[in-house]
Amino acid sequence: MEETLYRYFVKLSYIGTGFHGWQVQSGAPTIQQTLEEALSLLLKEEVRLTGAGRTDTGVHARVFYAHFTTTLSPKVIANRQLVYKSNRLLPPGIAVHEIFPVASNAHTRFHATSRTYQYYICTEKDPFWHQRAWQYERPLDIHAMQEAAGILKEHNDFSSFARSNTQVKTNICKIHKATWESNGHILCFTIKADRFLRNMVRAIVGTMVDVGLKKITPADFDLIICQKDRQCAGYSAPAWGLYLTDIQYPYPVI
Repeated sequence: MEETLYRYFVKLSYIGTGFHGWQVQSGAPTIQQTLEEALSLLLKEEVRLTGAGRTDTGVHARVFYAHFTTTLSPKVIANRQLVYKSNRLLPPGIAVHEIFPVASNAHTRFHATSRTYQYYICTEKDPFWHQRAWQYERPLDIHAMQEAAGILKEHNDFSSFARSNTQVKTNICKIHKATWESNGHILCFTIKADRFLRNMVRAIVGTMVDVGLKKITPADFDLIICQKDRQCAGYSAPAWGLYLTDIQYPYPVI
């Protein structure tokens, strides 16, 4: 008789400083490995997590989901007090918020309908934003950067902002939102899309900073996207200013 398998989503958040991204890597601390070790110890069985995506070294996540499969029922999982106990084991930079049962075929990566990222630029020295934002003190024209952000929604091929030599089938993405906001000495770029390419947001921000510096115009930014060539775009903004802030799933997945 086959055992019943149950699937669970783990909702978590983390500060990426000190970690080499989400995905397990040999000889380097990662979010996935750290969380798998904690859950395996608590459940007394090997736990293998599948994440909603891959965040690079130093990137943060206010919202992240991962899933795992086990023979342990929801009642057993609830009795184990996994959220409380895992947070006692995990380092300060990782927090588990929920662990809940989902459909047996629910997938944190493939079933996500949208993701939202935010990128922070700190325009003056501020110790409270150290390694939490890109500290960039040169004057930026946020109105020009806002104009460039609006251009993003007019396109769907973002090859110009894609990391080279990645094994993705397409560089097509649907941008739902792209906007800059200013709050004192903090600039925040918010972008929401159905999917993102590796390094895409950081490459976009780095190129928009060139717009803010008046090295290029919003019209040049538009042309860069049309050229579909990463070498035409600007440098990638530092990882520590980037936050994954939301992932949406269709009901009844969660």
